[in-house]
Amino acid sequence: MANPTPIGSSSSHHVAPSASTVHRPSPLSAQLSSSPSSVMSSSPQEQEEAAELERYRQQALIDQMHQTHLGGSSSSAAAAAAAVGGGASFEPFVGSRVGSPIPDTNGLGWPGKGTLARINSTPAEILAREQKLADAVRTLLECIGEDPDREGLKKTPERYAKALLWMTKGYAERLPVWLTGAHVHLGTDVIGNAIFAEDHEEMVIVRDIDVYSLCEHHMVPFVGKTPSFAQVSIGYIPNKFVLGLSKLARIAETFSRRLQVQERMTKQIAMAIDEAIRPMGVAVVIEATHQCMTMRGVQKPGAATITSAMLGAFRRSDKTRAEFLSLIRSQRAT
Repeated sequence: MANPTPIGSSSSHHVAPSASTVHRPSPLSAQLSSSPSSVMSSSPQEQEEAAELERYRQQALIDQMHQTHLGGSSSSAAAAAAAVGGGASFEPFVGSRVGSPIPDTNGLGWPGKGTLARINSTPAEILAREQKLADAVRTLLECIGEDPDREGLKKTPERYAKALLWMTKGYAERLPVWLTGAHVHLGTDVIGNAIFAEDHEEMVIVRDIDVYSLCEHHMVPFVGKTPSFAQVSIGYIPNKFVLGLSKLARIAETFSRRLQVQERMTKQIAMAIDEAIRPMGVAVVIEATHQCMTMRGVQKPGAATITSAMLGAFRRSDKTRAEFLSLIRSQRAT
């Protein structure tokens, strides 16, 4: 069922505003069957991609061992293996894409060092985390020359602590986890049961998904030009399975509600979709304006950043990629 689809690179495109969903035939669909072998070749490019994939497989094993060391992974994998019947071994799926495991054995997808501690917090630990954040904000206010005890700032540390946890709630959401011979949800926060067997081999696009995120370098937002949200457009070509349309937006939101850089977020969204349904290909384009370039530094409010990630058919076929880019730019009826 797996389909080899190497990760693509970032490039520049233009995206039209406003949200809609598009179902259109792919020009590559006649060349693609539901069998992964139908898109394999022995061309120099494919050989190079295979070598690159093997390098990333090795890195995936290192990443997996690292997550086990952080805690919880081994027991979670064992529990999930038992759920599919008697000792199925854990094998994170790395065959359809190049990059770190998505998701990891806990279904967190590129977790940080403290992600497991946050998602497994008890109510008392959650309150302690909020208080620790509030104390840190109070220190920040003092350091910039403010009085955290004055009327307008008395509740600011607590408010900001709660707001920051909400704006980064993507760390506490899970993605699906693949086991040998079965699809098991260790956590169903994001996708749930919205993966459906469907004989549809044409391109599916959800464009102009509004999100916002926080730049990890300065912890200020990156958003869109008009309206004030970054805009994400996602396309994929199914391979026996389709994903509920709203779940594409949920995946984008999960990765956006973390400390991010736009380039990495683009790739993470694409690879998470690839992991969830193993399609023939995935394409993601994001357009955003970064407040770290507007409020400080070069102070260029009109500058927009556009990133893309192309996997599988969207990377291999110029025609398929061009159709996707054309559809996400197409004008809407007014």
